Amino acid sequence: MAPEQVKILGQAPPDAARPATDAQPTCRRALPLFTEGVAAGFPSPADDYIDRPLDLHEHLVEHPAATFFVRASGTSMERAGIHDGDLLVVDRAVRPRDGHVVIAAVQGELTVKRLRRRRGRVYLVAEGDGDRIPPLAVTEEMDLRVWGVCRYVIHGL
Repeated sequence: MAPEQVKILGQAPPDAARPATDAQPTCRRALPLFTEGVAAGFPSPADDYIDRPLDLHEHLVEHPAATFFVRASGTSMERAGIHDGDLLVVDRAVRPRDGHVVIAAVQGELTVKRLRRRRGRVYLVAEGDGDRIPPLAVTEEMDLRVWGVCRYVIHGL
């Protein structure tokens, strides 16, 4: 099984082997937030409904000291809504449970997969459209470290 590639942005998790990082300055910029939803039909004069500035950290980062960002590479999680080049918001403070999408180091290689528990066993499951990657059954002999739970995915249209 070829693991899904992920690229760490910012500081890597402290208890994991440090991969190459792209140092990003900590810069938070508030952007305008419209109080009214935007219809997918005809345009409306939305400027009349600007509320307060929006800080995406308020919505995407619940545990700032435990949150990091990774960029996905590959197609093995497309059915989960994760596409090649997407930015993932990962929270190390969330305890991984059955059904969570996680960032894990398997035998030293980073991957993004769905965590599944079935009949007392743990699996990492790919959800790609065209891929036929079988679930990876986690064994005691494996070097597996879950770095965190993917909370949000950000991608362009």
